Amino acid sequence: MNLAIFKIFVIILVFIPQIIFSQIDRQKIGNDAFFNQQGGFYNYGDKDKVNIDVNIWGFVKYPGKYLIPKGSTVQDLISYGGGPVIEATLNEILLYRPRNDSDKLSKDKIIKLNYDDLFWTEETGKENKINPLLNPGDVLIIKGEPRYFARDNVSFILSISSVVISLGILVVTAISVGK
Repeated sequence: MNLAIFKIFVIILVFIPQIIFSQIDRQKIGNDAFFNQQGGFYNYGDKDKVNIDVNIWGFVKYPGKYLIPKGSTVQDLISYGGGPVIEATLNEILLYRPRNDSDKLSKDKIIKLNYDDLFWTEETGKENKINPLLNPGDVLIIKGEPRYFARDNVSFILSISSVVISLGILVVTAISVGK
């Protein structure tokens, strides 16, 4: 009887923290629908306008390929992508502009943009803020770096501590049964 209770106790100590603190990578849409958060195709096209295909990669909420109206800007695309995530570094956003196939002499361009001043300064009159229009095939890359949060390690710490506690209970039970 004691062994069955011990097994249940071990299962509770090992698996419950993992279930509670596991990160769920799902977003709720509407009332009942869920989808896994990953890159995909998003259509923001306007049926009355000319639409272009562009991509946004990196540290945004919804990276992927977007169909957007011609005349959209970099800020529009970042907004369509759900905005930058907390790990994004907005001081070096890269806009990769591939060459036009009809112009054999042109080269691929990489335009560096800095949006830190847009979000973190109180001066709205600066003239050096660049918000270029997007061309078909443009790729916007938002760089970032993972940030450390203590809550990220809670699941790991609870898993290790539950194993140590379980082993301690096993040793105590084995010693008491052996007497």
